[in-house]
Amino acid sequence: MRAPAADRSAGALLLLRSLFDAAVAAAQPRLLLPGRLPPPPPGRTVVVGAGKAAAAMARAVEEHWRGQLAGLVVTRYGHGVPCERIEVVEAAHPVPDVRGLEAAARILRLAEELTADDLLICLVSGGGSALLVLPASGITLEDKQTVSRALLRCGATIDDINCVRKHLSAVKGGRLAAAAHPARVVSYLISDVPGDDPSVIASGPTVPDPTTFANALAALGRLGVDAPPAVKARLLAGAGATTLPGLSDAAPDETPKPGDPGFARDRVIMLATATDALAAAAAVARSAGITPVLLGDDLQGEARELGAEHARLALACAAGSGPVRPPCVILSGGESTVTVRGEGRGGRNSEYLLSLAIALDGHPAIWAIACDTDGIDGTEDNAGAVAGPRTMPGARAAGMDPLRQLVANDSYGLFAALGDLVQTGPTRTNVNDFRAVLVLASS
Repeated sequence: MRAPAADRSAGALLLLRSLFDAAVAAAQPRLLLPGRLPPPPPGRTVVVGAGKAAAAMARAVEEHWRGQLAGLVVTRYGHGVPCERIEVVEAAHPVPDVRGLEAAARILRLAEELTADDLLICLVSGGGSALLVLPASGITLEDKQTVSRALLRCGATIDDINCVRKHLSAVKGGRLAAAAHPARVVSYLISDVPGDDPSVIASGPTVPDPTTFANALAALGRLGVDAPPAVKARLLAGAGATTLPGLSDAAPDETPKPGDPGFARDRVIMLATATDALAAAAAVARSAGITPVLLGDDLQGEARELGAEHARLALACAAGSGPVRPPCVILSGGESTVTVRGEGRGGRNSEYLLSLAIALDGHPAIWAIACDTDGIDGTEDNAGAVAGPRTMPGARAAGMDPLRQLVANDSYGLFAALGDLVQTGPTRTNVNDFRAVLVLASS
């Protein structure tokens, strides 16, 4: 005898939540840093960092470092943890604020004071690009805030966003490490970007940057972003298309490039990636007798299009024409995007999930979860949401039109009304989106 529908649904959602929890646990700094720290240098050791995991990473360094230690890290509001020797500052994300600016200026000064006998440990994780905000000469915080808002609303990829950020910054794109040299720089990274490119994670403050002013200018043009005059002037001057007023023929310095000998003594250590998180979730699925189907850790594109695509795959599996037969779970990571056209609330994970639910239209054997591993979906108070056979009929019974909600970018409103938001609070790590679509045998 099969379990009642309510019990079956509860079991499915419980399994999905356990997969997400396993993914987050696989990226916790306290488990990843022990045994991987460098030996103390002849001189001082200074710790700096930025990102949603920065405070947790700093705490882990403190717990396993036996020598002299000092420093400063900046993390998102609500993501701090108490540290004894490393100062933790909280600032705004994804649009930067003055607290992030002040912290970045102090971090740059700490780096500039180091000598060849010293060691700079840099703790980098997702969110660090917005948090470590120190505008280049001629650019204001307001300029950067304006550009950030425009890029976030137009569906720009993280590669494009961070390319622009690097060329408007005094610390990103390898400039922080350049300021610290001749000290040795050892960077620990938790990746939230598809492909795990160190130069993209938090805009690569301690690694050489392969992108250029011309790339940044092209990205703004391609995305149709009308940047403030000072931003346009800097990018045009850097790309050699014009000069900056008051600077004669001088152009802004490019970011340090790959092959720069100044980085020869530095080291970059990748602590956690979306691949690690998906592998942990897949192991939990196998232990429950569910076959995992891994689509990749680097999926990008519009969230609603990705949701519809994954719904089609799940429906094929349910019908016996997919790559595997039920019971199975379709796992994926990466960073989708949302082009904001409506006035509703919701991040990319809840938008993905609403699109998927619309395409599934109440299929009785398919459930799904989509969450950001940092615990914050966009700028909301939820990590993401869950969906299942009751999502569509439940929304309609509540007087909502799911398609209209999607058009209005109001996925949060729909899942909140159904009680299907996933709310974890800050997880203090970040390996980006986690998506799992569970397909069970038809009842």
